Amino acid sequence: MATNIHGKRIAFLATDGVEEVEYTEPRKAVENAGGTAELISIKDGEVQAVNHMDKAGTYAVEKLVKDARIADYDALVLPGGVANPDFLRADPGAVRFVRDFFATGKPVAAICHGPWTLVEAGVVEGRTLTSWPSLRTDVTNAGATWVDEQVHVDGKLVTSRKPDDLPAFCDELLAQVAA
Repeated sequence: MATNIHGKRIAFLATDGVEEVEYTEPRKAVENAGGTAELISIKDGEVQAVNHMDKAGTYAVEKLVKDARIADYDALVLPGGVANPDFLRADPGAVRFVRDFFATGKPVAAICHGPWTLVEAGVVEGRTLTSWPSLRTDVTNAGATWVDEQVHVDGKLVTSRKPDDLPAFCDELLAQVAA
């Protein structure tokens, strides 16, 4: 039986440089399961996605992070791409949103380079997570245990390494939202 998250709202925090499939596939999974997805960003207009280092599609920003209310969402997704989380972790409003969202105990899911924003928000200490392998040192220096797994769940934190892990990542995201 497919997971049903009807009535649940999921925030996707991203900006320019987001890895396209790491945004579009989880969003599609949320919508196909009956949930509502909303693209939140640090900038107005559109977000330029990438396919590795090449420009891909653009996506309309639905709300600025400064205007987003954590209480309006049931989960947070942090897609990767190299530039996207690097821009987000340099934005105090985005970092505060992630830190405050994490503190609610609601599900947070990050894939690939997405955990960089979690590290910047100071929320990974004592946790176990996975990411793109190049983040291993950042994750461990932040006090977390890094594992090389397709998907890892630590409480309400779901993490994955790369686009190939998207099926497992999406399944765990939906399971956490439905729980």
